[in-house]
Amino acid sequence: MEKNSAILVTGGTGFVGSYLLRYLVEYGYSNIFALKRSSSPMDLVQPVADKIQWLEGDILDLPFLEEALEGKEFVFHCAAVVSFKKNEHQKMMRINEEGTANLVNLCLFYAVKKLVHVSSIAALGRAKDGAHINEQTSWENSDLNTNYAISKFQSEVQVWRGIAEGLNAAIVNPSLIFGGGFWEKGTAQMVTTIDKGLSFYTKGGSGIVDVRDVAKYMIRLMESDISSQRYLLNGANVTYLELFSAIAKQLDRKTPSIELKKWMQEIAWRVFWVWSKLTGKNPIFTKETAMITGKQFFYENEKSLKAFDFSYTPLEETIRDSTTAYQKAKSERSNSSYLPLN
Repeated sequence: MEKNSAILVTGGTGFVGSYLLRYLVEYGYSNIFALKRSSSPMDLVQPVADKIQWLEGDILDLPFLEEALEGKEFVFHCAAVVSFKKNEHQKMMRINEEGTANLVNLCLFYAVKKLVHVSSIAALGRAKDGAHINEQTSWENSDLNTNYAISKFQSEVQVWRGIAEGLNAAIVNPSLIFGGGFWEKGTAQMVTTIDKGLSFYTKGGSGIVDVRDVAKYMIRLMESDISSQRYLLNGANVTYLELFSAIAKQLDRKTPSIELKKWMQEIAWRVFWVWSKLTGKNPIFTKETAMITGKQFFYENEKSLKAFDFSYTPLEETIRDSTTAYQKAKSERSNSSYLPLN
């Protein structure tokens, strides 16, 4: 991938996409295109916004996507909907699966040199509590698979279908991605919630990875000759209590001390459902999150470490940088901020 290669990034204004764009510019790439919607906030890409050629449209709009793909050599697919709300299920399925199918088909049509697709650990499936999961883990139908997991699995299937049809592509499966972003959305919302005071925790746990590591690994993967492979990206396996406690310590807040039992979770997600209806805000705890946060899953990262000379950012550093960014945003009365590149 030459520095002046025509590169297209979907989801460029989003969490992962914004860090990817900043690193591409930092590494000297100069012919970068990115998709955005007319309503997309530009907060996270502000430092490099004038260095990106923005294409405004929707990934489900085929004529627009055809025009966007024409002449592009390398494609990073970051666009996706992450939601655990029942009423967003159909929208999420369309964008995550149908949108990816559209992109794969056009990458094949225009003979794109390489596609790197952002999948998720959710696409690897969660067959049972306490499972150790790696790239070889096969998807199994399970009550532990959320609608988001199903949408990411089907999205990844579209990429594997493209590979079978001759597409040069590789896939990353990040664990829980953490870092500075919009502080009322996604994993960043954990920091806001703990800062306001959080007494409860669930007994489960998951893998966690710095958003900067995901972006850097994607570029390394694109620059390599690796194809038809997936890589599970995970910096550490932690319990939610360990994660919440580390965040609380950095914020000088009390550590959550009350374990949310299963029966309490059943009440909690219903309370937050009512709260969301009354306030119009996204619930921070849903029926699906109640189901998965009470379970512990362990994610392996050996394959990702063997592919390159690569090391993951220590969790302590990720949390420190994230809470520092959050406090800066709070002092400036901003709803977003981003981490410095490392």
